[in-house]
Amino acid sequence: MNKIKKDDMVRVITGKDKGKDGKVIAVDSKKRKVLVEGLNIVTVHQKAGKTKGATESAIVKKEAYIDISNVMLLVDGKVTRVGFKVDGDNKYRVAKKTGKVIK
Repeated sequence: MNKIKKDDMVRVITGKDKGKDGKVIAVDSKKRKVLVEGLNIVTVHQKAGKTKGATESAIVKKEAYIDISNVMLLVDGKVTRVGFKVDGDNKYRVAKKTGKVIK
Protein backbone atom coordinates (compact mmCIF):
# COMPACT_ATOMS: atom_id res chain seq x y z
CA MET A 1 0.00 0.00 0.00
CA ASN A 2 1.42 3.36 -1.05
CA LYS A 3 1.52 6.34 1.26
CA ILE A 4 0.61 8.72 -1.58
CA LYS A 5 -2.17 7.87 -4.00
CA LYS A 6 -3.89 9.37 -7.03
CA ASP A 7 -6.09 12.44 -6.27
CA ASP A 8 -4.18 13.24 -3.02
CA MET A 9 -3.12 16.84 -2.39
CA VAL A 10 0.64 17.14 -1.89
CA ARG A 11 3.24 19.86 -1.26
CA VAL A 12 6.67 19.80 -2.93
CA ILE A 13 9.37 19.98 -0.23
CA THR A 14 12.47 20.29 -2.41
CA GLY A 15 13.45 21.29 -5.94
CA LYS A 16 12.47 24.10 -8.29
CA ASP A 17 8.79 23.98 -7.24
CA LYS A 18 9.47 23.92 -3.48
CA GLY A 19 6.50 25.08 -1.42
CA LYS A 20 3.90 24.64 -4.17
CA ASP A 21 0.79 22.48 -3.75
CA GLY A 22 -0.90 20.27 -6.31
CA LYS A 23 -3.10 17.29 -6.96
CA VAL A 24 -1.53 13.92 -7.81
CA ILE A 25 -2.47 12.86 -11.35
CA ALA A 26 -0.60 9.54 -11.43
CA VAL A 27 1.66 7.38 -9.27
CA ASP A 28 4.37 5.06 -10.60
CA SER A 29 4.92 2.78 -7.62
CA LYS A 30 7.70 0.72 -9.25
CA LYS A 31 9.86 3.78 -9.98
CA ARG A 32 8.56 5.61 -6.84
CA LYS A 33 7.54 8.73 -8.74
CA VAL A 34 4.43 10.92 -8.83
CA LEU A 35 2.95 13.21 -11.46
CA VAL A 36 1.55 16.40 -9.91
CA GLU A 37 -0.88 18.68 -11.74
CA GLY A 38 0.71 21.99 -12.77
CA LEU A 39 4.13 21.29 -11.20
CA ASN A 40 7.55 20.31 -12.60
CA ILE A 41 6.69 21.68 -16.06
CA VAL A 42 9.18 20.68 -18.76
CA THR A 43 9.45 21.56 -22.45
CA VAL A 44 9.17 18.61 -24.82
CA HIS A 45 9.96 18.77 -28.54
CA GLN A 46 7.24 16.66 -30.15
CA LYS A 47 8.00 15.15 -33.53
CA ALA A 48 5.36 14.84 -36.24
CA GLY A 49 4.49 11.24 -36.92
CA LYS A 50 1.81 8.96 -38.21
CA THR A 51 1.57 6.84 -35.07
CA LYS A 52 1.24 9.74 -32.59
CA GLY A 53 -1.47 11.49 -34.60
CA ALA A 54 0.45 14.78 -34.67
CA THR A 55 0.60 16.27 -38.15
CA GLU A 56 3.12 18.98 -37.27
CA SER A 57 6.13 19.18 -34.99
CA ALA A 58 5.59 21.27 -31.87
CA ILE A 59 7.18 22.41 -28.65
CA VAL A 60 4.88 21.29 -25.84
CA LYS A 61 4.98 22.09 -22.11
CA LYS A 62 3.82 19.28 -19.82
CA GLU A 63 4.24 17.88 -16.32
CA ALA A 64 7.12 15.54 -15.56
CA TYR A 65 7.37 12.97 -12.79
CA ILE A 66 8.76 13.97 -9.36
CA ASP A 67 10.40 11.54 -6.96
CA ILE A 68 7.94 10.50 -4.25
CA SER A 69 10.44 11.46 -1.53
CA ASN A 70 10.25 15.10 -2.68
CA VAL A 71 6.54 15.51 -1.84
CA MET A 72 4.54 15.35 1.40
CA LEU A 73 0.84 14.68 1.86
CA LEU A 74 -1.43 17.62 2.72
CA VAL A 75 -4.20 17.02 5.26
CA ASP A 76 -6.37 20.02 6.16
CA GLY A 77 -3.78 22.36 4.58
CA LYS A 78 -0.85 21.06 6.66
CA VAL A 79 1.91 18.67 5.64
CA THR A 80 2.09 15.40 7.51
CA ARG A 81 3.77 12.05 7.45
CA VAL A 82 1.64 8.99 6.77
CA GLY A 83 1.21 5.94 8.97
CA PHE A 84 -1.00 2.90 8.77
CA LYS A 85 -3.62 1.50 11.13
CA VAL A 86 -5.02 -2.02 10.95
CA ASP A 87 -8.58 -2.54 12.16
CA GLY A 88 -9.63 -6.15 11.71
CA ASP A 89 -9.26 -6.94 8.01
CA ASN A 90 -9.06 -3.27 6.97
CA LYS A 91 -5.90 -1.18 6.64
CA TYR A 92 -6.16 2.62 6.75
CA ARG A 93 -3.79 5.50 6.06
CA VAL A 94 -3.47 7.80 9.08
CA ALA A 95 -2.01 11.33 9.32
CA LYS A 96 0.81 11.22 11.89
CA LYS A 97 0.32 14.87 12.89
CA THR A 98 -3.41 14.71 13.67
CA GLY A 99 -4.22 11.00 13.87
CA LYS A 100 -6.99 11.55 11.32
CA VAL A 101 -7.88 8.70 8.93
CA ILE A 102 -7.17 9.66 5.31
CA LYS A 103 -10.05 8.76 2.95
